[in-house]
Amino acid sequence: ATWVREFMPHAPIALFTFNRLWHTQQTLAALLKNPEAADTDLIIYADGARHEKDQRAVDEVRGFLKTITGFKSVEIVERAHNYGLAASIIDGVSAVVAAHGRVIVMEDDLVTSPHFLSYMNAALDRYEAAEEVASIHGYCYPIAKELPEAFFLRGADCWGWATWARGWALFNPDGAALLAELERRDLTYEFDYDGSYPYTAMLKNQIAGKNNSWAIRWYASAFLAEKLTLYPGRSLVHNIGNDDSGTHASAFRSFDVTVSTSEIDLSAVASQVSTDARDAFIRYFKETQGSLWKRGLARLVTILKRS
Repeated sequence: ATWVREFMPHAPIALFTFNRLWHTQQTLAALLKNPEAADTDLIIYADGARHEKDQRAVDEVRGFLKTITGFKSVEIVERAHNYGLAASIIDGVSAVVAAHGRVIVMEDDLVTSPHFLSYMNAALDRYEAAEEVASIHGYCYPIAKELPEAFFLRGADCWGWATWARGWALFNPDGAALLAELERRDLTYEFDYDGSYPYTAMLKNQIAGKNNSWAIRWYASAFLAEKLTLYPGRSLVHNIGNDDSGTHASAFRSFDVTVSTSEIDLSAVASQVSTDARDAFIRYFKETQGSLWKRGLARLVTILKRS
């Protein structure tokens, strides 16, 4: 209700940036089109350069960040060295939920709908005391079948999301321990959406040092705790980073969406896994993976998601 929202503080946004000026500009421009931005604290974690060749681009991003206005407040945390995306997100999210109790998490390549912040804040309010809910997600795959207005799935996700301190407390950074528990409980098939998407392989690659994904560990942590994440039936986030510019991005268009121009109605969402939505995800994953194999790009399946 409107009166509730007026008295509840908006969740702060933690935005993680590095060396992509154009992407960062698009991300912030879209956020500023959300009416709630003016009442939202923005905390930006600007990672340091990996190599000397990164320094100019990093400096350009940091220079731009210092010009940002339009939010309730802007705090910029300039990393003294290169944390890498996983360590930066784990550290930053932990710090923000410790200080504020909740957080909306954004990366520098996520363009949002003008209804993104209203959805995030309404859902954070609505499910704050719902122990079965670990997080809120803003992205949804471009699935042709009409999905529920909003729905829950088991686990967690990584493209424009939010959580509370109690949700983030579930995060286990130990990939090997997560994999062992998935295998002990014979859950890898379900974890992989009935074998339709190679999440277990992504986790194994994280353990082997072939990727440094925080996201696969976040998904596994929430999944093992049997917690739910809320998804919108129409995506409120578009990832513009699948253009070879990101740490774990590839020039790939299967996940492109047009963000919703209407609000998501949360009034009739049941706090349980939506079997219809899960089945739709499985069909989508199977179609996407089949297309990848035919095009000779099977090796990219472990980096289709920013991590």
